[in-house]
Parts: sequence; C-alpha cells; structure tokens
Amino acid sequence: MKIRNRLNPSDPCFSFEFFPPRTEEGEANLLKALEDLAALQPGFVSVTEGAGGSTRSKTVELVLRIKQETGIEAMAHLTCGGHRPDELRAVLEKLKDAKVDNILVLRGDPPKGQTHFEPQPGGFRYASEMTRFIREEDFNFCLGGACYPEGHVETPSRDDDLRHLKAKVDAGLDFVVTQLFFDNAFYFDFVERARRAGINVPIVPGIMPITNYEQIQRFTRLCGATVPMRLALQLERVKDQPEAMAQLGVAHATVQCMELLSRGVPGIHFYTLNKSPATRMIVSALRARS
Repeated sequence: MKIRNRLNPSDPCFSFEFFPPRTEEGEANLLKALEDLAALQPGFVSVTEGAGGSTRSKTVELVLRIKQETGIEAMAHLTCGGHRPDELRAVLEKLKDAKVDNILVLRGDPPKGQTHFEPQPGGFRYASEMTRFIREEDFNFCLGGACYPEGHVETPSRDDDLRHLKAKVDAGLDFVVTQLFFDNAFYFDFVERARRAGINVPIVPGIMPITNYEQIQRFTRLCGATVPMRLALQLERVKDQPEAMAQLGVAHATVQCMELLSRGVPGIHFYTLNKSPATRMIVSALRARS
C-alpha cells in the first residue's frame, strides 16, 4: 500500500511514529503501545532512525516485524548520515524484498557530540540527494519527507527553507510530514506558502501530545517549535502534576486535530514517543465526533 494513495482529505487517516527501543523494557513498552494503537486501525506507522544511522539495523528489523506480524503498513525512516550509496542500495533491496512500500527520506541529525551534520565520505549531504538517488535507481517506493512550518533551525529564513523543500519534492517526494507544532496558524500559513511555491504534494501535519514539561521544553529548544503563550502559562501551572499535565496535553492536541480535520488535512501523524495512552485518547475522541 503506497501511503500517497491513503492521504485523502475526504477520508483522512491517522498514523503513528515509533522509535527503536534500546532496552528490553523499552521493547516491551513499544510492543504494548503497538498492540494498543493497532486497535485504532492506523493508516500506517513509521519507525525512526537514530542520528548518524545509529539504529539502522534495528529500524529495518522493526519495520519488517510490524509489517509481517501485525499487517499494519510500516514506513522506514532512512537518513543521509546513516548510508553511503552502496549501503543504501542494500537496505532498499531488503525492504523491497520484504514488500515494504514506503520510506521517509531525511537528512537526519548530527551524531551525539557533534554540532553540525557531516555526510559520510561519498555519501549524501541532503535529503534531496538521497531522494534523487532512489528514483534514479528505479526503485518503486512511495517516498515521504520532512517539512518545517516554522522553518528548519539551520536555515536563515523560512523562504530559504521552502526552497530546500521544493528541491526535495522536485527530486521525487510523494508527500511530506511536518515537524511538530502547537499553533495551527503556522501549519495553515505554511501550506499556503508551499502551494504558492509550486509544492503540490500532500502535507501531513505532525502532532505531539504534551505529557511531560521538561521533555517538551527540550524538544522545542532543539527544533524551534513555538508554544503559544496561553498554553505555556497553563503548562507552567501544572508542570509538577503529571496527571493534569497529560490531560492538558491531550485536550490541546485534540482541539488542534479537530480544527485541522475541519479544514481538510489529508491525515494526521502522531509522534507517540513509544507510548499509547495520550494518542489513543485523542484518536478515540476524534472518531467519536466524526
């Protein structure tokens, strides 16, 4: 199943992102989250790849396991930092043989301890280069990519960021998924600017329910996402109350999703952090209202 064929504003799908666990306890938590969320019949799930390709083999193994054991369509994240052309070709062949149809192509973050991304010798500098390579190798994958409603933290302006996105789409992307955001105005403005720039692929909003105060502070510092002032004040008031924090996060994300769906998004991608309760509550509430 090609994800591009599942992204439809008249019948939007919900999808979930996971990351490869590092411990046995983490693996148990992931399997529990998968079991819980599978009941919601997601359009697809995706599995991340660590900075510098640090979880490459685990990413591929988890994608194959989800696809084969649950029947849910699973998409592998592949990053420039983790693959030279020959390595990438081997991974693509393995995914193709396992009938995995979808890949999210990313430049990826620098490895821990490095401040700037450096490609491997003979490797890919940008996601657009990896996308072009996959297309020129004549693989028939559905390719997704990332986009940034508030601009990528490394680009000097949102216009520059949009030009980079146009290059990725022109290289062969079929759809893009946004970085997390907490103010829908950024998404709607971004879509409008993207369409004016000639970017016509589906733009799937990425939503992360806030469940932990310190965690969201760290994420927003790293990616540059803005927390609206009213929400920031509410979070500050309940930062030491885990249950109230989770309720606030679920409520805010649910309202976000309701507006997004009412304005015709092709789907919503949830950043689950390998946990199911918040996402399950949001999707259940959305389906109850539809």
